[in-house]
Amino acid sequence: MRRIPLLPLLLAATAFAAAPAPRPNLVFIMADDLGYGDIGPFGQQRIRTPNLDRLAAEGTCFTHYYAGGSVCSPTRSVLMTGQHTGHTRIRGNHGRAGLARVPLLASDVTVAEVVKSAGYATAIAGKWGLGEPGTEGIPNRQGFDRWFGYLNNDLAEFYYPEKIWRNEEEITLSGNLGGRRGQYSNDLMTEEALAFIDDHRDRPFFLYLAYTSPHALLEVPEDSLAEYRGKFPEPAADGAGGKNQVREPRATFAAMVTRLDREVGRVLERLHRHGLERNTVVFFCSDNGAPARAGIADFFGSDGGLRGHKGSLFEGGIRAPMIVRWPGQVPAGRRSDYPWGGWDVLPTAAALAGAAPPPDIDGISVVPALCGEVRERPGHFYWEHHQKTFSQAVREGRLKAVRENPSAPILVFDLAVDPAETRDLAASQPAFVARARDLFRSARTESSHWPVPEGKMKSR
Repeated sequence: MRRIPLLPLLLAATAFAAAPAPRPNLVFIMADDLGYGDIGPFGQQRIRTPNLDRLAAEGTCFTHYYAGGSVCSPTRSVLMTGQHTGHTRIRGNHGRAGLARVPLLASDVTVAEVVKSAGYATAIAGKWGLGEPGTEGIPNRQGFDRWFGYLNNDLAEFYYPEKIWRNEEEITLSGNLGGRRGQYSNDLMTEEALAFIDDHRDRPFFLYLAYTSPHALLEVPEDSLAEYRGKFPEPAADGAGGKNQVREPRATFAAMVTRLDREVGRVLERLHRHGLERNTVVFFCSDNGAPARAGIADFFGSDGGLRGHKGSLFEGGIRAPMIVRWPGQVPAGRRSDYPWGGWDVLPTAAALAGAAPPPDIDGISVVPALCGEVRERPGHFYWEHHQKTFSQAVREGRLKAVRENPSAPILVFDLAVDPAETRDLAASQPAFVARARDLFRSARTESSHWPVPEGKMKSR
């Protein structure tokens, strides 16, 4: 049994922010390992992203949007449940010292279930990472009518898979058998998204398009690579391991980002073809910061001048680019420093759909902020990270605290004047240090899958 019945959500919807009629379609596009500075609207100069440039010109760039986590699965769990990593079911890519993949359970209420209860058709194409085959955590058992893509994070590293999931069946991609490389998976994700839009253009829909590019393996079709081949001085190797030792890592990475942009453009064009632009809210973001790919991240400025990278709770690991377009509602060509994050997506989608979110979430509806209203953000943000060591971070207002491991000192930064987190203000902010120390204890619940090493929660 689920924590709450979903049909009564409609009856309670009047207690929450109502969306203008008719209710908009929702398209949430998330890239994988795309750094804050990897696209044109957020400062990229070397890689072409014309469709995202246009999306930004027609919408608002949110410069203080945060991924739910600093690696794949926690971010996706936060996005689905509206709970931050101190509460959500999945807080790491692997649970119990890396030995188990933890799935969502039937009792978890997802954003897909919430909007579906309000009459929305729902689909996901791309990377899931929240449930292996046969578990309660697969997309079709978590509110999605249609599903196409990778269940497993590790398999999602490969762009020419021989098999991929369609609903609850693993299908064979004949174009990739026998070592052939004929079907690039991100292109197939777009095809699935376009078909879903075509089939549901006359009713409200929620499309979650979770691309795998430019994650992990550097690989892209030749027709995209040709644009960048020989364009950049290349390092001897990208430093990320044998599987990434491509001849031109910088050119390949740039081509992957531009091809990702191309696929976003195909989705935008299909919305335009059906006359759905003005009644569709399009979100574009990344799932965490850029990985520390030597010779790539520094060359392209993937971190956008922020400290840290994927796997870190400094800004470079969790701050992500976010663009939102909704013509006539979200201001065009605007930049906003309103802080929000992945935990806010569920309540925001609920408000737009005219539904009510579950009661036990950490996010709030940010519809007013999307539409240009300037309000002070209430409450705090919380993150925890469990790979290699247990680290925590909290943001409240303009101040942020980071503890890199349970015995480390608490570092404090003023993000309004020091977004790169270069100056530790802990000595001059004792009250906030005490506040952070309290939140590091109280903002989380214990998890048997991600336990904190006993006796190591230092009080300093």
